[in-house]
Amino acid sequence: MEIENLKFGLDTFGDTQHDDAGNPISAGQTIRNVVDQAVLADELGLDYFSVGEHHRDDFAISSPDTVLAGIATRTKRIILGTGVTVLSSDDPVRVYQRFATIDALSNGRAEITAGRGSFIESFPLFGYELKDYGVLFEEKLELLVEILKEHAVTWSGTTRAPLRNQEIYPKTERGQIPLRVGVGGTPESVVRAARLNAKLAIAIIGGDPARFAPFSDLYRTAMKEFGHEILPISIHSPGHISDSDEQAIEELWPHYEVMFGRIGRERGWGQTTKAHFINEVRHGSFYVGTPETVAKKIAHALRSVGAQRFDFKYSNGPMPHSKLMKSIELYATQVVPMVKEILAVEKVS
Repeated sequence: MEIENLKFGLDTFGDTQHDDAGNPISAGQTIRNVVDQAVLADELGLDYFSVGEHHRDDFAISSPDTVLAGIATRTKRIILGTGVTVLSSDDPVRVYQRFATIDALSNGRAEITAGRGSFIESFPLFGYELKDYGVLFEEKLELLVEILKEHAVTWSGTTRAPLRNQEIYPKTERGQIPLRVGVGGTPESVVRAARLNAKLAIAIIGGDPARFAPFSDLYRTAMKEFGHEILPISIHSPGHISDSDEQAIEELWPHYEVMFGRIGRERGWGQTTKAHFINEVRHGSFYVGTPETVAKKIAHALRSVGAQRFDFKYSNGPMPHSKLMKSIELYATQVVPMVKEILAVEKVS
């Protein structure tokens, strides 16, 4: 593993926050806080900042590209992307146009991560049928890949009007916006990303990350078989960093319980328990604890999966802005250097 090629980012869904007294704040203030969090990440030298897309009241960001455009005007070097753009219920032409605009505002720092998303609210909201879940993503992803080449596009499918020798504007100054495909762990999704010559982003939200190593192996094998140069793999997992392991656990648990408790009830998962939460912290893919504890877990994840980028999902439920800012600071100033040091020592030994 080449230490100098490792990249570190942050992810947020824009979880609607509480203030320090435990009172809910508005979606508008949450969005302004997200912008401040991105500015801090940029100032501290992190590589990526990604925002998710949701259409429900527990997440403030439904239009991630608009938020990224705002962030673009207040940051200097950090790469700005999505985690993810729900492509199935969007139009690839408009996705390209919005991100080409972000690329202009940021002087070439835009990135698209296309995915199916883990929620389905956008389907009825925008007039799509869940029975078309698969074909919508497949067709729209293939069209987006063609549009990102920034030449005249000829395309036809079943999910939108055809394009015939159609130029899409504005063109970017650098000629192409980078694309990642977000996957949750199905072989078909991994092979699709490889076939389309897109970077792979693996969402790991439970269990030992080592269990995803076969997907990394499959991706690299498929990239070779399709005749593509092997591209970096990234992984995304949730967590929270504080001054002690116990403090980090106690700070995150009530907010985690709110978020996953609601989602669990909606999906029939059963009660969210603290015992399950702590088990994931201790043995799974929740990166919760001191900088040293979190750094050791991230190093293990990168090593075991064979990934070159780690995106830390630092917002998980209605945790206050002040605690999120501290977690970001500890991640950038302590965790990232520790991870590099751990992996550098392992490489030498």
